[in-house]
Amino acid sequence: MADPVTLRTDAGDEHLDLLEFEGRLRRGEVSPSALVRVPGVTGGAFVPAASLELYKQLHEPRRAYFSRSFSLVKFPWLTSALILLNLAVFLATADNGTMELDAMVRSGGKVGPLITDLGELWRLFTANFLHQDARHLGLNMFVLFNVGGALENTYRTLDYLWLLVFTGICTMTTSLMLNDAITIGASGMVFGCLGGVVAFGLKYRSLLPSRYRSVLGDAAIPTVLGLLLIGITSHGVDNWAHIGGLFAGLVTGAFMRPRLLTDARRFWWEPALRALPSLGVLAVVFFGQTLFFGSVLPVMRLERDDGYGMAMPVPRAWVRGANPFGTVAWYNGLSGLGRASVAVEAVEMDEGADAPAQAARFAAEKLQPRALGPDVLSVKSEALEAVRVGDRDAVRLRATIDETGGQTRLLAWFVPRGTLVFQLVFVWPQAWPRYAQVAEQMLAGVRFEEPRALRLVRAEALVFPNSPPALARLGAAMLDQGDALPAADALTAAVRGDPNVWAWRVSLSRAWLSAGDVERACAAASDALAFAPDEAAVLEADARCELARGNPQRALDRLEQALAAAPGDERLKAAASRLRSSLPP
Repeated sequence: MADPVTLRTDAGDEHLDLLEFEGRLRRGEVSPSALVRVPGVTGGAFVPAASLELYKQLHEPRRAYFSRSFSLVKFPWLTSALILLNLAVFLATADNGTMELDAMVRSGGKVGPLITDLGELWRLFTANFLHQDARHLGLNMFVLFNVGGALENTYRTLDYLWLLVFTGICTMTTSLMLNDAITIGASGMVFGCLGGVVAFGLKYRSLLPSRYRSVLGDAAIPTVLGLLLIGITSHGVDNWAHIGGLFAGLVTGAFMRPRLLTDARRFWWEPALRALPSLGVLAVVFFGQTLFFGSVLPVMRLERDDGYGMAMPVPRAWVRGANPFGTVAWYNGLSGLGRASVAVEAVEMDEGADAPAQAARFAAEKLQPRALGPDVLSVKSEALEAVRVGDRDAVRLRATIDETGGQTRLLAWFVPRGTLVFQLVFVWPQAWPRYAQVAEQMLAGVRFEEPRALRLVRAEALVFPNSPPALARLGAAMLDQGDALPAADALTAAVRGDPNVWAWRVSLSRAWLSAGDVERACAAASDALAFAPDEAAVLEADARCELARGNPQRALDRLEQALAAAPGDERLKAAASRLRSSLPP
C-alpha cells in the first residue's frame, strides 16, 4: 500500500504517513513552499504545502521558529554568577573547609526554632547559599551549571530568576515543615531546576529539535529519580528539601513559556512587572520578622502540669528536656548555639511562700559560675523587681551569664501560692534578644489551676461529706494552694466532727492566720494546747499567734519550749535564732 503523503525535497521524494506529516507541520519542519502530494486531496499532483487546509490548521510560525532556533549553546552568565556567589559564601563561612552546626546557625542556615519562634524568615533564602564542605558545594554547582544553564538558555532572565527564587524558598519551607534538622545547601534549588527541565521537556517535546529531544524530554526523568534515590540512601541528606524543590520546579516550569515563544515587549515597564513576583517573595522573606513576629509568630501551644496545677503556653515546636533550673522544662530543640529554654519548679516553703527569699536562695545557689558549668566566666544579677504573674504578685530576677562562647540572658519569675513558690526560669542566648519577648509572651499566658492532689481530696470530700479525715485532708490541700478561707471552713468542719485530733486544730490555726483572722487563729492554737501541751507543732502554732499579736518575747518562749520538745528540729532552731536576733538586748 502506497504511503499517503509524499514530500519533495532536495534529496528526493520522501514518503510519510499522515501522522508523521502532521507532526512535522506542528514542529515547523515543512516549508510553506515545499511541494506535497496527498492522495485523495491533491490526486497525483504536487502542490505547495501552504495551499493545504491541513497546513493552515497546524502550522504556527512562532512554533516553527522555535523548532529551528532553539539552542543551548549560549554561555549561562547568570548561572555562573550564582555559582561564584556560592563559592564566595563558602570561602567566607567554612572553617578549614567544613561548616559545623554552630556555624550553620550563625551564618543563616535553616534553623526551625529561629524561624518559627523569632520570625527569621530570611533563613529560608540564605540557607540555599551555604554548604557543609567542598564536596557538597562541588556536586551542587556541577549539576546547577549544567541544568540551570539549560534553563537560562531556555527562558527569559527574569523568568529563570523567579524559578530560582521560588524553588529555593519552597525547598527550605518544605524542610521547615517536615524536617527538624538544620538544613543548608543549594541542592533543593538544583532539584527545582531539574523539575523545570522535566516540565519543559514534557510540555515542548514535540517542538524541540531532535538533538535536544532526548536530553530534555523523557531522559531527564530517570536522572531525577536516580538523584532522589542517591539522597534517600545517603546519611544526613534532607530529602524533604529535595522533594519540595523538585515539586516547585515542576509547577513553575508547567506555567513558564520559553523566550522563543513569548510575545515581543509592548511596554517599557513589562520587565519590572515580571520581576514583581521575585521581589514580592524576597520582601516577605526579608521583612517577615517585622511583619509577623509578635502577631502571627511564634505559634504557641498550651502545656499543663497537673501535679503543679499550672498552665503555660510554649512555642509549638519546643520539646521536653532536662534542665538544671527546674523539674519540668521545655527547650527549642537546639543543642548548641541558639538554644533557648524554660524550666518550672514549685518550691515548698514551710514558713509560708516567700518569693523574695526564694529568689535570693536561687541566686545564691544556682547563679554561681561553679554551679553553672566550666564554660561560665561570671554571672551578673540585677535587683529584684515586683511584677504580676497571672493574678498574683511576684518578683522577677534578671541575670547575664558570661560564657566562653558568648553571653546568655536569664529571666526568672518567683510566684507565691500558698506554701509553694513557683519558679519559672527562661534562658536564651544574648545574640537573639527577641527571645525576651517570647518569654514575656509565655509568661502572660500563665494560669494557675486546681492541681491533681486537690481535685482528689475534693472528690473524696464530696463522696464522704461527713468524714472528718476527708475534710481535714481537703483543708490541708487548700491551705497548701493558698486558699485560706475555704481551707479554714473545711478544717473547722473536721474539728467539729472529731475534736480530739490536735493536728487539725494546728492546721486550722495556720489557715486563720493566712486569712488574716488572728483571734480565731489564736483560739484554735489555744484549743490545740489544751489537747497536746507538749507537742512541738502545737507550741510552734501558739508562737505564731503570739508573734501575730505583737508579743515577740512570748513567741520566743514558746519556740524554746518547742525546741525542748524537738531538739533536733533545724527549722525551729533557725526560727528561734532569727526571732532572738530581732529582739532588743
